[in-house]
Amino acid sequence: MSERAMSETVTDAIGEAAALNAALAGLSPSERLIYLRAAVPGRIVFTTSFGLEDQALTHLVAETGADIEIVTLDTGRLFTETYALWSETEMRYARRIRAAYPEREALEALVDDQGIDGMYLSVDARKACCGVRKVAPLKRALAGAAVWITGLRGGQSAGRSALPVADFDAGFGLIKVNPLIDMSREALADLVAAHAIPVNPLHAKGFPSIGCAPCTRAVAPGEDERAGRWWWENVDQKECGLHVGPDGKVSRQTAAEARP
Repeated sequence: MSERAMSETVTDAIGEAAALNAALAGLSPSERLIYLRAAVPGRIVFTTSFGLEDQALTHLVAETGADIEIVTLDTGRLFTETYALWSETEMRYARRIRAAYPEREALEALVDDQGIDGMYLSVDARKACCGVRKVAPLKRALAGAAVWITGLRGGQSAGRSALPVADFDAGFGLIKVNPLIDMSREALADLVAAHAIPVNPLHAKGFPSIGCAPCTRAVAPGEDERAGRWWWENVDQKECGLHVGPDGKVSRQTAAEARP
């Protein structure tokens, strides 16, 4: 495909995302899932890390019966509590949550190069670890998908506060939908409690955001929800690569930017 044709394809996708965002804006999370499945042909993939948001979305996917794949990224460094919740969630909703794993050769090369806990050495080393354990598996999981559903919420961090319900993800080249983006932490907790949705016990121990065990700590009162992720780094650098563009910022692209 020529560069011009690729640019036109991206521009079309950005336009589709904008129209989808307008249609989804006034709907509830459940209604968004139902509308999305009816409006978009092809595979829709929801990636879960078993956090509070993702558990709520898993419940809503099951409750609505929407034909949406659920995938998780097993980095090999998750908390024991996360693996237990994974099993509990599959039993609760009677469905398999497919795992995407790092490639063996890439992981062996990473550990050989930087050691088992090399993520602490530098920002570049940590991003390399995220790249092998998370970004590359996600690319495989999303290959051929029409839409990627995430559990992003605006209240999680300043960098996510302005994200829309639906947008074109420049990093992965497809439409990304965030059904909970405008939901408060309090409303989310109420939804989880009302339906007795299984949650990670680490949430009750001060972990609002839970990732890999070496890279996550509890947060102090007053800190934002993602302060415990890669806490040793500057706040402006704290995204793992799943939701950022080439500039390292939370990924967004406009139709004007896509034109040659």
